[in-house]
Amino acid sequence: MQRMLSFGIILLLLFIVDLYVFQAIKTVTQNLNTTAQKVIYFIHWAIFAITASTFTLASATRGTPPDAFKTYLVSTLFIIFASKLIIVVFLLLDDVLRLSKIVLNSANGDEKFDPSRHKFLNQMGLVVAAIPFSAFIYGMVKGAYDYRVKRVTLRFPNLPSAFDGYKMLQISDLHTGSFNSTEPLQEAVRIINKQEADLVFFTGDLVNNVATELREHLDTLGGIRAKKAVYSVLGNHDYGDYVNWPSQEAKRENLQTLIDSHRQMGWDILLNENRIIEKDGEQIAVLGVENWGNKRGFPQYGRLNQAYQGTEKIPFKVLLSHDPSHWDGEINKKYEDIDLTLSGHTHGMQFGVNIPGWKWSPVQYVYEQWAGLYKKGRQHLYVNTGLGFLGYPGRVGFLPEITVFELKKA
Repeated sequence: MQRMLSFGIILLLLFIVDLYVFQAIKTVTQNLNTTAQKVIYFIHWAIFAITASTFTLASATRGTPPDAFKTYLVSTLFIIFASKLIIVVFLLLDDVLRLSKIVLNSANGDEKFDPSRHKFLNQMGLVVAAIPFSAFIYGMVKGAYDYRVKRVTLRFPNLPSAFDGYKMLQISDLHTGSFNSTEPLQEAVRIINKQEADLVFFTGDLVNNVATELREHLDTLGGIRAKKAVYSVLGNHDYGDYVNWPSQEAKRENLQTLIDSHRQMGWDILLNENRIIEKDGEQIAVLGVENWGNKRGFPQYGRLNQAYQGTEKIPFKVLLSHDPSHWDGEINKKYEDIDLTLSGHTHGMQFGVNIPGWKWSPVQYVYEQWAGLYKKGRQHLYVNTGLGFLGYPGRVGFLPEITVFELKKA
């Protein structure tokens, strides 16, 4: 009963928003001929009917994995609805102005009042709403697979001389279950291999929910090459925590299948472990922990104390930890000799403004470190915004990222 009531309220809100926006459409199209008006009105209400039907269907089939068509349909309808909310803001402003006129006219005893809406405000609402609408649609058509290589030079006084100029590459948040074909990741792997990195790191969220999502991409991702090794860790989505499993055993088997898949691809998965890298008689350490989130609702499977054991005397340390909140939650409080932490997780929310000198995304109100390079004292954190996508099948501003680090001795 409660579910049906919630369902009805949401449908009612959808209708009210569309009815409100319809007023703006009527105002803006009032000078068009009758046929054109009818076509526009029909399209508006047809979109509402599709939205309501899709929401009903999604609610009835909740728990089943969405196919590509459903994902893109739902995302498009959500973008349209979000754009309508922008129009509503302008309509509310229009109503405030109209109400103010009524009050002033009543106070002055003047009955003259034009109740019609302000065409300019309605037009502005439609124009402004078209900006994010166009950006989000472009993000689905182009942005999702517009792979970008970011090059970052990092200087450390304690870097062993043998590793001066060492090249490390990071990818993160592949979410292979979101890809509808193997071609995009094949292109990504081609770009990755072209960098000829000494080490390649993957910092978690290989799948959305279940290990089987990876099956068709095993050969592709197994083609990633590094001069030395490919290291990986798990992210919060890799544990299957967001699936209703028939038993705990089924959940454990899913996780083990995913871990085995890392190894099948030739990736050395670090489960609260470390590896010592040697070059010309000198050493650096690569540590990898399971997911450790410092935000409510995210698990803390990581055991940094275990990964740290045996690296105490290594002069330079790199840590792979999926969730950047781990940095303030534990790393820079207890392990001050970890020089560089590499994380992912945030995706840059797959939406925002990302131009030289300024970056903004709604995710910054949740995570203090959410995209790019951060520094506290001698320690560095880099948050990769991910190579794949989740939910919204696109990217705006924060495009899919392949990060190449060059280590230099300061």
